Amino acid sequence: MRSRSHDAAMAELYHSDPGLALDVINNILEGGDQAELLTVLRQLTQAFGGVQVVAEQAHLNPTQLYRTLSAKGNPALNSLTAVLKAMGLRLAVQPLASSTPAHAA
Repeated sequence: MRSRSHDAAMAELYHSDPGLALDVINNILEGGDQAELLTVLRQLTQAFGGVQVVAEQAHLNPTQLYRTLSAKGNPALNSLTAVLKAMGLRLAVQPLASSTPAHAA
């Protein structure tokens, strides 16, 4: 029996259950852990056909995308939004449950 890598297994899971991917990403964004976010984005990239396919759809250089999503990557907002858009996703801003709006202070 051939074993799969964790990333390959997660990519397959995200491909079959996109709602799970949304939940995972939103939970990561709440916590602010960039390394975890990049890991999930790499797995989602595999689920959506790989770096070449996502880079083409996002109008990014595949080498640049590979580096951006690496463990030491630091994606610019425009790259992140382009990658998410290629996957049919977008960033959204929501108020924190316990915060007071800046203009009300």
